[in-house]
Amino acid sequence: MTDCIFCKIAKGEIPTRKIYENERVIAFLDISPVNKGHALVIPRKHSEDLTSMDDENIAAVFTAAKKIAPALMKATGATGFNIGMNNRKSAGQLVFHSHVHIIPRFDDDGLKLWSGKELKNETAKELVEAILKEI
Repeated sequence: MTDCIFCKIAKGEIPTRKIYENERVIAFLDISPVNKGHALVIPRKHSEDLTSMDDENIAAVFTAAKKIAPALMKATGATGFNIGMNNRKSAGQLVFHSHVHIIPRFDDDGLKLWSGKELKNETAKELVEAILKEI
């Protein structure tokens, strides 16, 4: 894709704070980090979101994330980390090239990334049935 900023980063056309790369993926620090060490892992091959990624690139991205996360924790002194992937505009995706966030977490960082909502038993039952029909 010619206008994709992450494709340009993957091709080396745009400089970035690269922390890892191999033949399938590249990882770099996020330019608007949630916490110190917040990084992105992207497949070199363009895909818009998780549903358009091939299985090999899904495996490559998450294998890289598994390798990078402990290094980020050690380098930043983090005590945990979140792995996240926003898929499509309504989920907060800003760059439409598949990417996974690795966000180092600290005991006192005050971040709350998710807030739960109550799911009633009857609603849950109907939802399970609807999902099973689609899989």
